[in-house]
Amino acid sequence: MDFLFILLAVLLVIIGFIGAVVPGLPGPPLSFAALVAVSFVTGVELSAETLMNFGGVALFITVFDYYVPIIGAKLFGGSRYGVWGSILGLIFALVVLPFAGIVIGPFGLIGLIIGPFAGALIGELLAGYPMDKAIKAAIGTFAGFLAGTLVKLVYAAVTAWFLIKTLIKLI
Repeated sequence: MDFLFILLAVLLVIIGFIGAVVPGLPGPPLSFAALVAVSFVTGVELSAETLMNFGGVALFITVFDYYVPIIGAKLFGGSRYGVWGSILGLIFALVVLPFAGIVIGPFGLIGLIIGPFAGALIGELLAGYPMDKAIKAAIGTFAGFLAGTLVKLVYAAVTAWFLIKTLIKLI
């Protein structure tokens, strides 16, 4: 049974990393679930305090991630059209480009940058903003999107490190 919990924890932490980038996939809660899974392994001692701290941070980041692109858009004079455009641009870069056989840059990294920015720009243009204001708003929206993604990636990395450190103690 311990092997299944360890396997589940490893899979959840990997999916947590993916969820740090892919919209709609809750990266921090999945990374946290990896720690919960490993806490059931015989010989692993994770305190309730540790789990509550990781869980609280995962909850905060999940809520924070919904607001940071909006804050970035507002600081740069954008609208929710830009925020939604950024999300749709990322989905386009993640789904449509690879499906069409178009991979831009190493591992599609450039597509992951251009997609959200272009989506935010198109969203702001659809909102009726002139090009100069739409570009400024798209930059703000994209900056907020990047900030949220970075925070989720850091959480996934810290959780993975903690999981590895915990599993090494079993050896």
